[in-house]
Amino acid sequence: MPSRKFADGEVVRGRWPGSSLYYEVEILSHDSTSQLYTVKYKDGTELELKENDIKPLTSFRQRKSGSTSSSPSRRRGSRSRSRSRSPGRPPKSSRPSASASHLADFKEMRREVLEVKLTPLVLKPFGNSINRYNGEPEQRERNDIPHKNTQEKFHLSQESSYVSAQYSLRPRREETQLKEIDSKEEKIVTKGPISLRTFEMTASQTKDLEFGGVPGAFLIMLGLPAFLFLLLLMCRQKEPSLLNFPPPLPALYDLWETRVFGVYLLWFFVQALFYLLPIGKVVEGTPLPDGRRLKYRLNGFYAFILTSAVVGASLLRGVQLHYVYSHFLQLALAAIVFSVVLSVYLYVRALRAPQDELSPASSGNAIYDFFIGRELNPRIGTFDLKYFCELRPGLIGWVVINLVMLLAEMKLQNRATPSLAMILVNSFQLLYVVDALWNEEAVLTTMDIIHDGFGFMLAFGDLVWVPFIYSFQAFYLVHHPNEVSWPVASLIIALKLCGYVIFRCANAQKNAFRKNPTDPKLAHLKTIHTSTGKNLLVSGWWGFVRHPNYLGDLIMALSWSLPCGFNHILPYFYVIYFTVLLVHREARDERQCKKKYGVAWEKYCQRVPYRIFPYVY
Repeated sequence: MPSRKFADGEVVRGRWPGSSLYYEVEILSHDSTSQLYTVKYKDGTELELKENDIKPLTSFRQRKSGSTSSSPSRRRGSRSRSRSRSPGRPPKSSRPSASASHLADFKEMRREVLEVKLTPLVLKPFGNSINRYNGEPEQRERNDIPHKNTQEKFHLSQESSYVSAQYSLRPRREETQLKEIDSKEEKIVTKGPISLRTFEMTASQTKDLEFGGVPGAFLIMLGLPAFLFLLLLMCRQKEPSLLNFPPPLPALYDLWETRVFGVYLLWFFVQALFYLLPIGKVVEGTPLPDGRRLKYRLNGFYAFILTSAVVGASLLRGVQLHYVYSHFLQLALAAIVFSVVLSVYLYVRALRAPQDELSPASSGNAIYDFFIGRELNPRIGTFDLKYFCELRPGLIGWVVINLVMLLAEMKLQNRATPSLAMILVNSFQLLYVVDALWNEEAVLTTMDIIHDGFGFMLAFGDLVWVPFIYSFQAFYLVHHPNEVSWPVASLIIALKLCGYVIFRCANAQKNAFRKNPTDPKLAHLKTIHTSTGKNLLVSGWWGFVRHPNYLGDLIMALSWSLPCGFNHILPYFYVIYFTVLLVHREARDERQCKKKYGVAWEKYCQRVPYRIFPYVY
């Protein structure tokens, strides 16, 4: 096997494809099979070059000194003779003239410019290769996603603009000749502040719609509410076997009560009031395409404490929470109606939203955008609707419903204390919710916040699916008690703790690396550099599988269902659903990260071959 000539990290000069021009590049890696070098140009572009297309810097310095030794008068004489030659006179030598060679190179380079579109990046010298927001393979940032008939804005500081001019990939003569091409691809839209220069580029790629496109989104919106009611009705049957499907359906007027809808509205607006309380620290979210960072107040845990105090005081005053259990289906319908009304409001207000405030996932199709969400961060003043619904009404409501089911079990089964199975389910899920609220800031980097708009998908998921499906195990145990022995309970607890450790440690490692990648505590972690300036973790938890947090999540989900026993598959619906959900979300992550990180992501996948389940998937 031939030995490589250039080492990783070495700065050399590489030939630009389709031309005879050489530019300063950094060697990133070498493929011993194809004998190709992966190099990075000054603007962040990564290409694969052959060894004979790479020259050391010293050879260019020698060539430069050699060229300066020639006489200036001689060079001038050469040019004068060339100009005096008759156009019809054939050249004396068979070697083509310098101007003809340059013209051929220019034509070839012009063709490359027309065919190859470089990703606009904030340019930095090679020394500053680590960005603030490094870590796991992240979701694509909003300004990295192509849109059809939309425009993307990129901001370059004066410093990066200077670097761009200093290390331009085009010689000055050809920059002038290609000015018409550049003016079509880039145009200045605003002068803006002195420190910023805004460029606007039209994206021509066609967006691939997710969830089966428009038909899939339409069927999901119709099917999920019906499926939710079927599950709840099945669970209430004495024998919830699949052989007894479908369950008896109640009349529609029995499912709707205005008073119950009022109770749901009261719950929602009380949580909104807690959200507006001036307690908790204020943090900034991820950068938006225009460079702004929205501010978020982290007081979800305080809202949970206040809610617990209100519920506890209500129980002491003799308020019967059994009302929630006896009107569970009516509350589910009220939540569905409210989520649909909220989705309509969000879509209508998004029609007037500026282009730069729309979600990267929006498509322009009314049905699909109603489902996926058209506006990225809908706000009423400082009240962020999506961020509020992500953790507050549904997640805290899930804990309250679990408590209601625990009390209902004691009442209906004439128990002095709740069953061990019910205690395990309540304890496990309480820990999960408290952990999410305590680490509230982590939600700001999730796909729901930075990529998906706020439409029916998130409104229904946050306000209906989470509280009424995630509490399904507790609802099941009310009607179908299961006795769990302490040895079995110990094994289930060990499984839960195992999943929680994986989930929490993986997320903590990722968040710590994003905040401060130079932290000495993280010095042992290995990374892969990307053309975006960010690094991908390839060791620690993120070198085990690509999504260790998903693995921990699924282990915990299994531990929630095991206390329900094995008499029916119904309490394991959540595990099955959650597995499908995370596999689908992982596939979305893969597609977006592959487009964003390119060659670096392929290297990461080679280093970490398993996605969620080690040695399985």
